[in-house]
Amino acid sequence: MKLNQIRDNDGARQARTRVGRGIGCTKGKTCGRGVKGQTSRTGVSINGFEGGQMPLHRRLPKRGFTSLAERDFAEINVGRLQQAVDAGRLDAGQPITAEVLQAAGLIRPGQSKVRLLGKGTLSVGLSITVAGASKGAIALVEQAGGSVTVS
Repeated sequence: MKLNQIRDNDGARQARTRVGRGIGCTKGKTCGRGVKGQTSRTGVSINGFEGGQMPLHRRLPKRGFTSLAERDFAEINVGRLQQAVDAGRLDAGQPITAEVLQAAGLIRPGQSKVRLLGKGTLSVGLSITVAGASKGAIALVEQAGGSVTVS
């Protein structure tokens, strides 16, 4: 393959429809905009406008709120930790923190808060430090001989 032979796949680029080129081209005369009126002209922004009547989105009551202090946890199950230990991505003898989980590829970069959940089984004792953990997950880790520190 040479640089001068590279080209797009068939159908990757489509030519712009040229409007206003006569009645034979489907988009002639009014260019597909209908006849007269506000929407046949440029600069129209009437989404939600109801002719001066109070719009629907302002007539309906508002409910709830969006918390600014929303907790964004990276959730990880106990079974996933066991899989990582079996695959050799986690060392069972070392304490497990968010940084260790991130280096092992179990959580995405930038996620510093980890919540441990109790789905799956665990057969090795792990020392885990997380931001949150369910009661079932703590019970599974302690049953396997490990410990969970919630910070």
